[in-house]
Amino acid sequence: MYRSHTCGELRATHINEEVTLSGWVQKIRNKGFMIWVDIRDRYGVTQLIFDEERTPKEMMEQAAQLGREFVIQVKGKVIERESKNPQLPTGDIEILVSEFTLLNASLTPPFTIENETDGGEELRMKYRYLDIRRNPVKESLMFRHKVGMNVRNYLSQEGFIEVETPYLIKSTPEGARDFVVPSRMNEGQFYALPQSPQTFKQLLMVGGMDKYFQIVKCFRDEDLRADRQPEFTQIDCEMAFVEQEDILNIFEGLTRHLLRDIKGVEIGDFPRMTYADAMKKYGNDKPDIRFGMEFAELNDLVKGKGFNVFDEQELIVGIAVPGAASYTRKQIDALINWVKRPQIGANGLIWAKYNEDGSLKSSVDKFYSEEDLTAWAKETGANPGDLILVMGGNTDTTRTQLSALRMHLATELGLRNANEFAPLWVVDFPLLEWDEETKRFHAMHHPFTSPKPEDKKLLETDPGAVRANAYDLVLNGNEIGGGSIRIHDKATQAKMFDYLGFTPEEAKAQFGFLMNAFEYGAPPHGGLAFGFDRLVAILGGQETIRDFIAFPKNNAGRDVMIDAPSKLDEEQLKELHLQVKL
Repeated sequence: MYRSHTCGELRATHINEEVTLSGWVQKIRNKGFMIWVDIRDRYGVTQLIFDEERTPKEMMEQAAQLGREFVIQVKGKVIERESKNPQLPTGDIEILVSEFTLLNASLTPPFTIENETDGGEELRMKYRYLDIRRNPVKESLMFRHKVGMNVRNYLSQEGFIEVETPYLIKSTPEGARDFVVPSRMNEGQFYALPQSPQTFKQLLMVGGMDKYFQIVKCFRDEDLRADRQPEFTQIDCEMAFVEQEDILNIFEGLTRHLLRDIKGVEIGDFPRMTYADAMKKYGNDKPDIRFGMEFAELNDLVKGKGFNVFDEQELIVGIAVPGAASYTRKQIDALINWVKRPQIGANGLIWAKYNEDGSLKSSVDKFYSEEDLTAWAKETGANPGDLILVMGGNTDTTRTQLSALRMHLATELGLRNANEFAPLWVVDFPLLEWDEETKRFHAMHHPFTSPKPEDKKLLETDPGAVRANAYDLVLNGNEIGGGSIRIHDKATQAKMFDYLGFTPEEAKAQFGFLMNAFEYGAPPHGGLAFGFDRLVAILGGQETIRDFIAFPKNNAGRDVMIDAPSKLDEEQLKELHLQVKL
């Protein structure tokens, strides 16, 4: 038996018990006549004591040779600690060691295994197995497990069945790029790793499974961000004989359950907002509604006043920044430079201060009277003490730019409280998006999304105006889940493929298996998938997902620990019928 107790378990009630502990050496304090060693496992830290009066000389010498991260086993008696440590759960006791075994020595770690480490991100990713020993990472992985168990328990109690779907599937042209896998036994043919189990979960509904879920790995070969990895996990769900309202109710329930059980937070109503309103009020389809600064369209108030910069633009839109009228010119110039960065790409920013005394002062006083500025203040909802910021340009671009500025300001002003949770359903997305480059429509969600029943007739006359029977769940400015009611009849699905530019032959080659299934009594069905990594990070109070993933990739999509991706040798390439220029 390597241990009778863990290193975080012992308390004063265990005094005088004989125990066995195993773990890693966290810290050593050697006074010569007395040596203290902190031993650590994932449960905590316990102090060991060796002293020349009570410890054999040979064991004292062994203890003196210990280094950080050595793996040891000790046996001894639990005794009361003279100098107690109230910061440690085990701080009232220590172990007087009577037997000692070195299980494995360790090189000196490349960074300190402490909560606050001296290791940079790339170094810690290279030695991720050491980084996991640090409390912040260890606790993040344990937190992820807790969220996963809560999800499984909730969905199981709601009658969902967990079903595994294949990882080696067929490549399809919609969505992001696929990761492909060559087939050794089928020369010149390739599997793809799934971007989602979409078609399989629909087939499960045809198969009568009724309520399906899976916490599943998905893969997308796309550019990375702090909240995106080439392989990611989602909570994938599908239900049969449901309408949109049924699905929203189930997953509101799941979100409430997680917030209550994991965070101790009770959530009331989940507000709903159409896609069109989200874009108009916040400039994006996943708005953070924990704070205000809603957009106000100012075209009618600013055009025709002799200010050509505004007169020439498609959209003029502004926000009121609470309490920011006190910003200095230097601070305002910093905001102007921020929006001019290539990442944002704006030409500039117009400002107006609504002073505490009720007066208004702007950067365009030459063109606008105080009466004009008062109208700006009223339209943006500004109060005395607020700063009004205005941008103009192409509608879509300007909304995107002002949305980025709104989030930047909210962070600067401390309005994005990680312990406050504001869920929101965004509904009524466009079904199709027109792509100027390819001169054809693309599915805004995916090609299996059903149009809203009342818009079906527009598919023939005005497909761009058709709304999708789709919905996204947003939490604190992050899309944590999205889904739709699916097409479940062959005729509508064929028409959808036609709008997306598939010939009947291409549609049959790519999705014939699904179209065939629809001819065997496919029920009405729909579903939703949560981004599990992102959900866990938000519940954990973080913006990035890496610390909640055991072995993440870096920004280049590389695993620097195992050095992947890597080249194959010529024999492997030949076996896979691949020729690569070396």
